[in-house]
Amino acid sequence: MKDPLNFIIGGVGGQGNVLIGGLIGEALVKEGYIVTIGETYGVSQRGGPVMSHIRISREREYGPIIPFGAVDVVLGLEPLETLRVLVQYGNPDSTTISNIRPIYPINVLSGEAEYPSRNDIRESVIKLSGKACLIDASEIALGLGAAVLTNMVMVGALVAASLIPLSREMFEKQLNESMPGDKLSMNLLAFAQGFEAMKQPAFRN
Repeated sequence: MKDPLNFIIGGVGGQGNVLIGGLIGEALVKEGYIVTIGETYGVSQRGGPVMSHIRISREREYGPIIPFGAVDVVLGLEPLETLRVLVQYGNPDSTTISNIRPIYPINVLSGEAEYPSRNDIRESVIKLSGKACLIDASEIALGLGAAVLTNMVMVGALVAASLIPLSREMFEKQLNESMPGDKLSMNLLAFAQGFEAMKQPAFRN
């Protein structure tokens, strides 16, 4: 593993970036890794940009904010926010896994701005990454009855891709220890379906 491994989760407020970043960090710490996490926020309201910086090391503690151009792995919960991460932090060796389903900001919904097409986003993500995979995680989550499960679907895809030192067993154990009982089963299912989706080209674009 590259040390430190620089990992960013990008999305918008309400998608659960901070939740899954914390769960991933706790699971890695239990395996002996040194993990630092920092968050950056856009406008302080639901729907504003949220970026979680996670730095993973076996050697020492690093500063919580990743330097520009130095991200190794990007997990994007929303496609335009994935692009924002890559523009600032991406490099030719970055690997990206992104949800392709947009969440339209208020200025787009009001007609004041246009949202890029899916094809434009796909091409830009590929151009700004060394390797990229785009999946419709929102479709999987909606199939389970709750769009909020998109974050767990994406973690499943991330773990299946073996981009960070986190196994399926490690994350499922962390979920069992951290998630309230009434939410556990659906989150485990969303994680499992995201894991399996990485093997199904129908969910990748």
